[in-house]
Amino acid sequence: MAGLRKPLLGNEDQDARAGTGSAHDADAALSEPDLTIARANNEMQMRTQAAMEAWGLDGAAWNADLEAGTITFTNTERGLIVTGPVQVVGTYNTKDGTWLWGWDHPSVPAPLGEHARRVRDFGQQYGLSVLTTRKVLVSMEDAWVFTALACHLGGGQGGYSGPSGTTRVFMTYGTVMIRKAG
Repeated sequence: MAGLRKPLLGNEDQDARAGTGSAHDADAALSEPDLTIARANNEMQMRTQAAMEAWGLDGAAWNADLEAGTITFTNTERGLIVTGPVQVVGTYNTKDGTWLWGWDHPSVPAPLGEHARRVRDFGQQYGLSVLTTRKVLVSMEDAWVFTALACHLGGGQGGYSGPSGTTRVFMTYGTVMIRKAG
């Protein structure tokens, strides 16, 4: 389901043509599940900006240790090593546009699929099959919406997408520990 965010959040252009007022008015009209999804996306944007400023998320190499349940970001330019708990939301195949949820992924240990399971439960509550179907055809934007929602529902501190061949691994991370390299 390409463009998950747009159908769930409504069409801002339509609101503007209808003369319904400001973007704030459009946000005020949101109801569940759209409100939670909008909140999750806004939180993700703020958390990502904070991580970029504080420890250079955007310039860091990453390594996830699924056995230990951790993710490590190494920013050599800033001389920082950042480590935190990790959850795997899912994987996005860049060749065919398919998403495989972390709640039923053969490479993801069950404890690391908890945030993904919360998204599945949210999807069951609101009848959103794209959140409850193991493998779905989506856009990269949808994958980020899934990750933002998982971070919000799971109480994560941020989200990250790292390449693994032709696949992107979408993850959330918890409270990080920052230390100087060396």
